[in-house]
Amino acid sequence: MEYKPLSDLNLVADLQPVEPRKPMSRRERLERWAEVLEREPERVLSALEEIEWRPRAERLAMRADNSPLSVAYADDVLRAEGLASDKLGDAMDFFQLTEGEAHCILCSCMGGQTILASEAARRARCVIAPKLWSLYAH
Repeated sequence: MEYKPLSDLNLVADLQPVEPRKPMSRRERLERWAEVLEREPERVLSALEEIEWRPRAERLAMRADNSPLSVAYADDVLRAEGLASDKLGDAMDFFQLTEGEAHCILCSCMGGQTILASEAARRARCVIAPKLWSLYAH
């Protein structure tokens, strides 16, 4: 790779500074996650196994290959916004999920070892719309 000063690059390219962008809100992050999941609505994803029975430290470190969280972490936009990994604790921090919300979206006890991406997206959207959330929080 050859180093060139910025002044030289201006001669061969139209360089424009990038305007600082406002960080995504919680709602926008959850909506983006749902949209990413809906790109492959029939994709079978892995649920996190029995979240509620794990000690807190173990629970926060939980992850699964091919889970709704790994789909979120594979998205360049969500990673650029600050999603640190596909671990439950990082996702809870990033999406500002309560333990109850995370449990209802991701836990195997809510429907088995797998979940369709479209269902995971619907559950993520329920966090945004509290009227829908009552369908799960019982």
